[in-house]
Amino acid sequence: AGLTVIDVSDYTGSAECLDGRVKTLHPKVHGGLLGVRGHPKHEKEMEEHGIGKIDMTILNLYPFEATVAKGAEFERCIENIDIGGPSMLRSTAKNHAFTTIVTSPDQYEEVQKVMEEKGGTTLALRKRFAARAFSLSAAYDSAIASWLTGQLGEESPVVARVYKPEFPLKYGCNPQQKPAAIASVLNSKLPFSVLNGVPGYINLLDAANAWQLVKELREATGLAAASSFKHVSPAGAAVAVPLTDVECAAYEVTPDAAAKLTPVALAYLRARNADPMCSFGDFAAVSDKVDEDTALILKKEVSDGIVAPSYTPAALEILKKKKGGKFIILEAAPGYDPGSIEYREVYGMTFSQKRNDVVITKEHMKEAVTANKDLSEGTVRDMIVASICIKYTQSNSVGFAKDGMMVGVGAGQQSRVDCVKLAGRKVCTWYLRQHPKVLALEFKEGVKRQDRVNARVRYIEGDFTPEEKVRWEAQFATVPEPLTQAEKDEFMKAASGVTVSSDAFFPFRDSIDHASKVGVSSVVQPGGSVQDAQVTSACDEYGMSMVFTGVRLFHH
Repeated sequence: AGLTVIDVSDYTGSAECLDGRVKTLHPKVHGGLLGVRGHPKHEKEMEEHGIGKIDMTILNLYPFEATVAKGAEFERCIENIDIGGPSMLRSTAKNHAFTTIVTSPDQYEEVQKVMEEKGGTTLALRKRFAARAFSLSAAYDSAIASWLTGQLGEESPVVARVYKPEFPLKYGCNPQQKPAAIASVLNSKLPFSVLNGVPGYINLLDAANAWQLVKELREATGLAAASSFKHVSPAGAAVAVPLTDVECAAYEVTPDAAAKLTPVALAYLRARNADPMCSFGDFAAVSDKVDEDTALILKKEVSDGIVAPSYTPAALEILKKKKGGKFIILEAAPGYDPGSIEYREVYGMTFSQKRNDVVITKEHMKEAVTANKDLSEGTVRDMIVASICIKYTQSNSVGFAKDGMMVGVGAGQQSRVDCVKLAGRKVCTWYLRQHPKVLALEFKEGVKRQDRVNARVRYIEGDFTPEEKVRWEAQFATVPEPLTQAEKDEFMKAASGVTVSSDAFFPFRDSIDHASKVGVSSVVQPGGSVQDAQVTSACDEYGMSMVFTGVRLFHH
């Protein structure tokens, strides 16, 4: 850069001492930073003491938090507490009317540009940088205080969390909730980068939950995984398990085409078809690189966006054209660490808790408490899929899985049996979408894909108003005969091999009784209720296997 460099000791006239603990703590340094330019007394004293004016400080603090994170011994952590750096930072920031404090490489480009254009830094820039510097100082000292008090087994006296605004949002949950923005914790990155589109508040909440779900499914099963989210709960989730011919017909894909799908495309096709009515306008997540097959499936669906670890160039080009170029594409940061503690502010209160970082695996599926202890490989897989899915579903939650995919998710109900009934109704709908009369529905040319999805569901439900039925019938080349309740009941008798998972214990047997109506063969739940024996007895009556994981999965 063509700059003249001088050693601090040569400038101050004092040797560095105490193993480097004292270098910059000197009047010639801090006087040069704190002296008020143009102030007669300050100018005179600086000249008398040989103090030069220092206009800019560029520094990085000792990596205290990184040292702690590596598990370094106590003495090593203490040595990584910076003293001189924060002192110069604060002196420079205090005197920002004349001096510039630069604390991060992401500020370099702006400083250089302003200096080139203006011949020096502006007061507005110096004020902003000073505010950021004091925030960094507060966060640094808070980290030290929290760690040191933790070493003593005491509660931290103060927690300072400093946020860096990243980008504004159009609004929050609702249009009247302005302003809204996304921020990162200072000196940390966001978990996603935006490759296309403009994500909203709820989009990013969906992305955060959906990505964690598929990431954990991938880790737990070793299979490509996908999820389809709406309003911070999954409408569907699945891993890559081959489709049956009947499923192909129900999902509008030929068996030949299905056989050629890549694992990640297959996983999303399953996830989207768990409940395609609820998945309308979803936010998708997949565990593996998005390829062209996956992009082509997304292309024909109504969807707001996707998060994935990476994208092939061809897939990215397909997705960038979706929604007139507004389709949201997020790329997950590799190796991202969200930290062990999470915080949330609600109505003037700040909540903190250890992040629910338990990953449900087959190791949790060992304690079968029922007479039937038959846990096939497929059953264990479905137990894992259902349990990880409800971990990211608003509680109370219950989920049903079959053949590696969710087939019914019941979210956000105050009564657990209501969760079972809600999700059970979705299981029935999923099964009945494969009924011969549903598969034989003959739509008119030009009826859109989502309209066909909705029409099939309404056919299954059958509770039309007279006005609705007229519009519904207009979609068909031949008006179909009703699907009677007797026909539905007869078809559902063949339902079997379904797994149900609950985010907390079943308090009564009523949930098991209802689950038996939709083909449930296995149950997974935390256990721990005073009614565990009653629930176990109910499972025995129906010949179900049941596992207690010992892990509650409430999510709010």
